[in-house]
Amino acid sequence: MKKNLLIFAFLVSFLNCNLYSQNKGMIPYQPSKAEILERYKKALLLDAAVKNTVFKTSIRAQWQSDQKSFWYSNVLKDSLIEYILVDAEKGTKSILFDEPKLRSAITNFTQKKIPQKSLVIDSINYDAKTSSIALKYDKDYYQVKLSDYSIQKINSLPKDITKYPSLNRQWQRWNSFQTDSISPNKKWLAFIKDNNVFIKPIAGGDAIQFTKDGTKEKPYGSLAWAPDSKYIVGYHITPVTDLPVHYVLTSVANTTRGELHSQPYKQPGDPFTTYEMFLFQVESKKTTKVNTPIIDFFDAPELHWRKDNPNYFKFEKVDRGHQRFRIFEVNAQTAETRSVIDEKAKTFIYESRLFTHYLKERNEIVMSSEKDGWRHLYLIDAISGKEKQITKGEWVVRSIDSIDEKKREIWFSASGMNSNEDPYYLHNYRIGFDGKKLVNLTPAKGNHIVAFSKNKQYYVDSYSEPNVATIIELHRTLDGKKIMDLEKSDATAYLATGMSLPEPFHAKGRDGVTDIWGIICRPADFDPNKKYPVIESIYAGPQDSFVPKNFMDRYTTEMQSLAQLGFIVVQIDGMGTANRSKAFHDVCWKNLKDAGFEDRILWIKALAKKYSYVDDSRVGLYGTSAGGQNALGGLLFHPEFYKAGVAACGCHDNRVDKQWWNEQWMGYPVGQHYEEQSNVTNAGKLTGDLLLVIGEADENVPPESTYRVADALIKAGKTFEFLPLPGVGHSDGGPYGRQRKRDFFVKHLLGVDPPSRNSNELNQ
Repeated sequence: MKKNLLIFAFLVSFLNCNLYSQNKGMIPYQPSKAEILERYKKALLLDAAVKNTVFKTSIRAQWQSDQKSFWYSNVLKDSLIEYILVDAEKGTKSILFDEPKLRSAITNFTQKKIPQKSLVIDSINYDAKTSSIALKYDKDYYQVKLSDYSIQKINSLPKDITKYPSLNRQWQRWNSFQTDSISPNKKWLAFIKDNNVFIKPIAGGDAIQFTKDGTKEKPYGSLAWAPDSKYIVGYHITPVTDLPVHYVLTSVANTTRGELHSQPYKQPGDPFTTYEMFLFQVESKKTTKVNTPIIDFFDAPELHWRKDNPNYFKFEKVDRGHQRFRIFEVNAQTAETRSVIDEKAKTFIYESRLFTHYLKERNEIVMSSEKDGWRHLYLIDAISGKEKQITKGEWVVRSIDSIDEKKREIWFSASGMNSNEDPYYLHNYRIGFDGKKLVNLTPAKGNHIVAFSKNKQYYVDSYSEPNVATIIELHRTLDGKKIMDLEKSDATAYLATGMSLPEPFHAKGRDGVTDIWGIICRPADFDPNKKYPVIESIYAGPQDSFVPKNFMDRYTTEMQSLAQLGFIVVQIDGMGTANRSKAFHDVCWKNLKDAGFEDRILWIKALAKKYSYVDDSRVGLYGTSAGGQNALGGLLFHPEFYKAGVAACGCHDNRVDKQWWNEQWMGYPVGQHYEEQSNVTNAGKLTGDLLLVIGEADENVPPESTYRVADALIKAGKTFEFLPLPGVGHSDGGPYGRQRKRDFFVKHLLGVDPPSRNSNELNQ
């Protein structure tokens, strides 16, 4: 018997050794309590050690009035600041001023010692002709001659009154539109009195009353003059008062009662104020209802009057449900309308990425659309409605910087055009209205951030990758030629601490064809012979893509810090997020619970296949807001993969959250699919470990969204952790919330009790 036991023991030992030999490097990482305490201490030291190790990752060019020069500042080691002057025309740079001399001049003039190691100057204006600078320091203004550093106090800095309006208006188009009450010809004053429309001559005389049926319950308003002062456009309005949501501040200092706070808050399905369009003709004193649908979504629209025929104007209308967008033209003489553009989508039209620009000289419209499956630009004949596609291909126009109507050129940013790099990397381009002469202004590999000079003759190009240091260059706009190198960041000191940079990684998604992109953060001292649990930082909101693309991006700081405790921390953009094809984005339509989980799971499994130290049997996730919804959704809908989650301030039920965001993706009217996908409805499915975090003063997502999940979990008899934070708004919980998040994952993914801060274990 004893002999048989020995043989059995030998066989077990042999098999274990053989198994280890075949799977060398596959030992699950499970630290002891002592080791995890040491990891916490080292993580804090490392967080401090990496601060101020990387510099020159960005600059802010301050172009001067000559449009040929600019200055910028660099923050260096020990908080020293240097100020650089660049002559763009000559392609040279130099120190803007002698800091010791300027410090001495300011000190002697003000009789105040400067406490900082470096001068911290808010604003500088450089005058090349007089070789002087005007600057703001400590709330005062000074003029300094750089030839001798003589100084005098001045009242203010020279002002640049040139205004360059942004073309990327996004939601601004849906703000209520009205003009000044005085007519453009300065002869009339339009106004509302007793809820009705009046005008009166500015020179004097009796007022003219256009309407009489306006009431307090249904007034007229939002008046807008025609440019020729012959017409006023206004609306018979049926106002809606949004119902409030509430929260209670429980711990206000010097009080003994909680404070109730309320705010108007429109939720999915809530009614909108409606606008019935009318025309008021000044000469004939005639009032006519415009033959157009009542505007029952968003506010009074912006009006675009034709330059060649001032009797016509256009306005935009989006139907509630986000599936139809129209541009109407109104004949002000007859009040009849016609559709110039009528775009429909089976899923959704994403309005905040919908671009329209009206070219009045030629009656044209530059407009973006995803009708061919990718977001591209089109040139529309504003009279006939005929269109020509300007940009085309399996890539995405991301934003429009400017449009030169004389040269008939568009300056824009796009991603996905370069096949040899991450499809999310931004590049800047110029193209003709005819779709020809496409110029790539930023051909270098990387994610580009471009800032043009005000006259558009030059641009500063900053580009990098998550694991490639930032390069900053000055270019000439005419042909994109590089004029000079400005700065380059360096990660040497950062890497010397033992820290590593995030690694970009991509793997095929659920369709087996599409690449899904993300980044990986590892512990500084990870052992490739051990398997580390995975934590996903998740935010699957369809309004954008979220994986950091820049060098030393601030969003990777928390990921890297969390990794130091013994985790592989990742972030991924799955299907359903933006900035890829329309089909990629459409996955979210009426389907927010999907959150790209099929792609995320395949991505993590592919990562584990490539790197044996990635343990895809121990996976957690955390997120805030939509990410909080996703974090809990992962546990509820994919319990076979996700084992632990931290959900902060989540919009757990899309009927409780804000109207504009949720109807964009979940559609209108509010149907059964809202309830079916709710984390509240599905709370009883919880099998993993959960920490719910909520700030009691959340004004973004009503706190009851999280409390209703907690209520459902309690009624289902589920075990979970709950962290309500007094006085905290919409956030991940701040330093304390992040601390609790780390402790939670240490306990549930590493299987070790976190430090007891009540007994001060970390300081023992």
